[in-house]
Amino acid sequence: MLQVIDQLSDSPIVRAALYASLLFGAVKLTTFSLSLLALVFDLFILPATDFNKYGAKKGSWAVVTGASDGIGKEYATQLAAKGFNIVLASRTLSKLELLATEIESKHKVSIKVLAFDVSTDAEDNYLRLAETIKDLDVTILINNVGQSHSIPVPFLETGEKEMTDIITINNTATLKITQIVAPQILKTVEKSHKKVRGLILTMGSFGGLLPTPYLAVYSGSKAFLQAWSAALAGELAPKGIDVELVISYLVTSAMSKIRRTSATIPNPKQFVRSVLRGVGRRNGAQERYATSTPYWSHAIMHFAIENTVGVYSKFANKMNFDMHKSIRTRALKKAERQKHQQKQQ
Repeated sequence: MLQVIDQLSDSPIVRAALYASLLFGAVKLTTFSLSLLALVFDLFILPATDFNKYGAKKGSWAVVTGASDGIGKEYATQLAAKGFNIVLASRTLSKLELLATEIESKHKVSIKVLAFDVSTDAEDNYLRLAETIKDLDVTILINNVGQSHSIPVPFLETGEKEMTDIITINNTATLKITQIVAPQILKTVEKSHKKVRGLILTMGSFGGLLPTPYLAVYSGSKAFLQAWSAALAGELAPKGIDVELVISYLVTSAMSKIRRTSATIPNPKQFVRSVLRGVGRRNGAQERYATSTPYWSHAIMHFAIENTVGVYSKFANKMNFDMHKSIRTRALKKAERQKHQQKQQ
């Protein structure tokens, strides 16, 4: 190859430019190959994360927000199966009590429940959370509570309440809850003389990974969590607490309004299993610190977008715009049909 370059030009400047291009291409090919190899190992080859380092079956507690349904319920159930006691926090007390009974009888762990409507941002909620966990050996926090738009909507047409609720639930409440629970995790880690580690997982989204027209407020709230979570990871890693943002594409849930699974849309059980299996690994988020895209098809999608058009590209933005505009059109037509049917009844 070097001989070919020498033959192409007698100009030292041209040859230097060709050598630089060759070197740059070799570096890019090497980094891409290593990232791809890491993705394959993370997703399909490396063994599942050992949760003994987080205090499994040692009397440790996990706090799970948004715990009564869907992904939150699965986090609580699967962590209980690993031997953690669980603090269930969510809005509806009756659902929490039912889930508590179910988990206690099946996994023989201790459960505490806390009815907590995060959308109110009420000081009493945070005080009750602090009181609930003050004597517990907490090692894990799952920041799962979240809200999106009811349907895709232009930012200029977004209602004030919906906008405020999204920011309050996704950002303000998540930060305040973490400020309450993380010191308790730190206390547990220090008490063990760092024989156990702490873990904070916060739910991100492809809506935060890629700027998403028609979901602008939700997209911005999740992008905020990306920067905050990575910054927090840098602060807490030396203190024995692992922090990760968990990125997902669609999952069957009440929030996504999707009921049927597919290769790219797992159910909550499948998704949470992939999260817990890959804690500590980036999976599809190879270019991001303290971030994981754990479900195999989501990981491949993330990796492909990042290494082709780029997550901030005009092309990706336009694709998102067209998709969510179409979803909005269909949702509005469905609402109009239902309204018409109600008038006829």
